[in-house]
Amino acid sequence: MNVLVIGGAGYIGSHCVRQLIEAGHRPVVLDNLVYGHRAALGEGVKFYKGNLEDKETVGKILDAEKIDIVMHFAAFINVGESVQNPIKYYRNNLSGVVNLVEAMIERGVKKFVFSSTCATYGMPQKLPLTEDHPQLPINPYGQTKLDVENFLKACARAYGLSFVALRYFNASGAAEDGTIGEDHSPETHLIPLTIFAATGKRPSINVFGRDYKTRDGTCLRDYIHVDDLCRAHIAAFKNLEIPSSGSFYNLGTGTPNSVSEIIRGVEEVTGLKVPVVYGPRREGDPDALYANSEKAKAELGWEIKFNDVREIIETAWRWHKNNPDGFPKE
Repeated sequence: MNVLVIGGAGYIGSHCVRQLIEAGHRPVVLDNLVYGHRAALGEGVKFYKGNLEDKETVGKILDAEKIDIVMHFAAFINVGESVQNPIKYYRNNLSGVVNLVEAMIERGVKKFVFSSTCATYGMPQKLPLTEDHPQLPINPYGQTKLDVENFLKACARAYGLSFVALRYFNASGAAEDGTIGEDHSPETHLIPLTIFAATGKRPSINVFGRDYKTRDGTCLRDYIHVDDLCRAHIAAFKNLEIPSSGSFYNLGTGTPNSVSEIIRGVEEVTGLKVPVVYGPRREGDPDALYANSEKAKAELGWEIKFNDVREIIETAWRWHKNNPDGFPKE
């Protein structure tokens, strides 16, 4: 199938492009390269540089490439920034999707895969988190993702759209061959930040709080390998054959690791010492956050390959060791 991958030059999108090719699909990428990297895409991948604000261009791509399915990875994801600049997040994360889906509906393209987030749940009331947990986001980032989910429900009822929304936990790791991986600016994810502290690219790793009600006092999070996430996206295609349908799935391992365990894991994998600076808790950080992903396993046949966080760290280290400055700059 011809698959339009919005944000396909970004971290998760570029890994998904590879898997689409391996699965026999033809990916077409639309990315504005604000955070993505053209070098993350292999030779021969059809690429368009553009924004979802330009609905006319999106429509021309849908027509010219005879698109069957659209996948969306183009959201802004910095929680703190979303609090400081909510207009930026609502314009990109919500308005951009409205433009995209409107262009799709006008052309009869009605299959959509959306990368959502566990941030739609807000503070956990019970663990592990299941898909029926109340959705009460506590920041604009999570709210925009929930708003898109509700928008997609409305479009399914009104226009026959079929969609799948995949609620990620902590995406992490890199391609096993070390050729693509995380290269964010600024970087906010724990594993690469800890690797940077180990290699001297930054002076230390900051740990916010060590008095949580966890096994070592630091926060517990669910780290899921980026390639495992991508496998779920492609497995979800079968759900799109049902008109006017919407499906929601958590994607995590269900086995949380603490911040301190990640730091120790990076030290063990790299053989380097990680300088640590401890500080007070950040507002809104729950003690623990991890998934129940049994629904995805049962309904999609999804299987997790990377169950051990050390294996995830090993793939991240392979990427950063081989590419200390990230992707070549455009």
